[in-house]
Amino acid sequence: MSSNQLNIIQIVLAIIVIILIILQSNGASLSATFGGAGGGGESFRSRRGLQKFLLYATIIVVILFVSSTIISLILAKGS
Repeated sequence: MSSNQLNIIQIVLAIIVIILIILQSNGASLSATFGGAGGGGESFRSRRGLQKFLLYATIIVVILFVSSTIISLILAKGS
């Protein structure tokens, strides 16, 4: 795998992580998602359905991203 392919994979994974994290903001308005005020009285509850899927997908994609970063560092150190 070349360095350019690994860089493209990292960019794609980073974009997917950003999208998954933004989708996880449940019940909050778009302004609250980006740091605005609002949603202070939310209660905690268990994750079900789509929320659970988004959580697990985010964890998997983050692990893939970190792994690709470590591989990229190893390849850069070797050359």
